[in-house]
Amino acid sequence: MTRTTSNTVALGTLAPNFNLKNTNSSEWFSFQDLKGEKGTLVIFICNHCPFVHHVIDEIVMIANDYRVQGIGIITISSNDVVKFPQDAPELMTEFAFQNKFEFPYLYDETQEVAKAYNAACTPDFYLYDNQDKLVYHGQLDDSRPGNGIPLSGNDLRGAIDSVTYNRTINPDQKPSLGCNIKWK
Repeated sequence: MTRTTSNTVALGTLAPNFNLKNTNSSEWFSFQDLKGEKGTLVIFICNHCPFVHHVIDEIVMIANDYRVQGIGIITISSNDVVKFPQDAPELMTEFAFQNKFEFPYLYDETQEVAKAYNAACTPDFYLYDNQDKLVYHGQLDDSRPGNGIPLSGNDLRGAIDSVTYNRTINPDQKPSLGCNIKWK
């Protein structure tokens, strides 16, 4: 496990589009297909990362809380499944089922989408407004595996609330921290 922070991405950057297979349904989706009326949260995750395991329940709660408020939720795994077979698409389906995902879990086999987003770690959070402009690229909260800080989702929830209620988001954002994406 290599502790990696998210890369800097300029706020205001337009969301890269994609066409990826949803491992929950075998359908193919683009960003445009899945974006929300008020905004869209794209999260790079994977099945095996201890940082993802630490926050997955909060991610699912955030998705359930905000999907009904017009926020599209998209999760993507871009890891090399040859070197990390525990992140294979069929196991993504199982992971999504076990964690009660009611949102797409997309497989980025070529890793082109992760590169287009400049993703670096899992979890890596990208929040876009209703015009598909990046307004938040930071951490969920200060909790990390083993640091004793309880999960709250405060940082990400605050940003989503700002998008939902058309408030200004603080541009000073702490990067996410997690396992590095497993590149080919």
